[in-house]
Amino acid sequence: MSDVMLAYFDCFSGISGDMALGAFIDLGVPVEWLKESLKSIPLTGFDLTVETVSRSGIHARQVRVDVQDTAASRDYTEIKSLIFNSPLSDNVKKTSIDIFDKIADAEAEIHNCPKEDVHFHEVGGIDAVVDIVGAALCVAYLDIEKIIASKIPLGTGFVSCRHGTLPVPAPATLAILKGVPVYGTEIPFELVTPTGAAIITTLAESFEAMPEMVVGKTGYGAGSRDLESRPNLLRIVIGTVPEDQVNFQQDAIVMIETCIDDMNPEIFGFLMDRLFEDGALDVYWIPVFMKKNRPGTKVQVLCRKNRKAALTHRILSETTSLGVRYHDVQRVKLDREQIVVKSIYGDIKAKRITDPQGCVRIVPEYEDCKKIALEKNLPIRVVTDTIIKSIQE
Repeated sequence: MSDVMLAYFDCFSGISGDMALGAFIDLGVPVEWLKESLKSIPLTGFDLTVETVSRSGIHARQVRVDVQDTAASRDYTEIKSLIFNSPLSDNVKKTSIDIFDKIADAEAEIHNCPKEDVHFHEVGGIDAVVDIVGAALCVAYLDIEKIIASKIPLGTGFVSCRHGTLPVPAPATLAILKGVPVYGTEIPFELVTPTGAAIITTLAESFEAMPEMVVGKTGYGAGSRDLESRPNLLRIVIGTVPEDQVNFQQDAIVMIETCIDDMNPEIFGFLMDRLFEDGALDVYWIPVFMKKNRPGTKVQVLCRKNRKAALTHRILSETTSLGVRYHDVQRVKLDREQIVVKSIYGDIKAKRITDPQGCVRIVPEYEDCKKIALEKNLPIRVVTDTIIKSIQE
């Protein structure tokens, strides 16, 4: 069984397109090869300058895209056509267009205009095409098969652009980072650009701590300024992971727990419903014996970190508990995806689950099956089996 090439983006100082290219070049992507590949699009009117710099004593590559016509801009349709009609590989084309697609979606929402008409200035002249297509080319050159990233730090303050003065993070950056774990810093600069946000949210499968891997090489890409509190670098670590681990996802969640021995047991059913409404991933009741040998119930609630406060408040409000404990939990789970499938009962929500051997199974969502069973007065087992059978046909 072969190993899979994994890249971990350690974004401790954020990410931009230039920083990503710098880290890739530091990992061994030839600068001249990258230039010639970009010029084959065809893309002209630019030059790629790379120099070695030091940030807090760490040597890194700093990339600068020199554009001859700084007023040049393109709309989303032009950029998509430029990439699609290029001689680049299908994978590079798809990755590049997917990255631009994220930026176009964000800009269309913010400026209330059709996506195809989004006009790229700071985020879409020649420099952004170089950054985005260049990143896709580098991933292909290094044979990277899987990408994971750290949580994303965000700066503060304001940044000037063609539209005027905008708050940091820029609106487009926040729109692109929707659903991604981020954290704030006191650094008064833009740590994540819209281009950087689009690159990492397209490439990364998950955002978490560094997974188990055999480290191969490390590349550092430098930002344009020095920061007082940390080195302004993007670190990309590439290495290998056994193929049989690729279909596992890893994330960090929280376990909240308390023990109760003096509450009306009828309340537990109500409490479970409210905990799930508040965002619990799972809830357990465990029989325990407490001090003075009193029988009680251990309440355990699994949740994402951003729901810890709400669920703690719920437990302390709805129960007789005087306090809760919590601790971080690391979990490994099978790759799963929320989908909608067609059945004889109509559209049904389901999970597409991939096991370690790469086999896929579809599991209908319980609540949808329950609703159908009640509406049609059928056993839920019959509804579930019928849906699965219709999916397999």
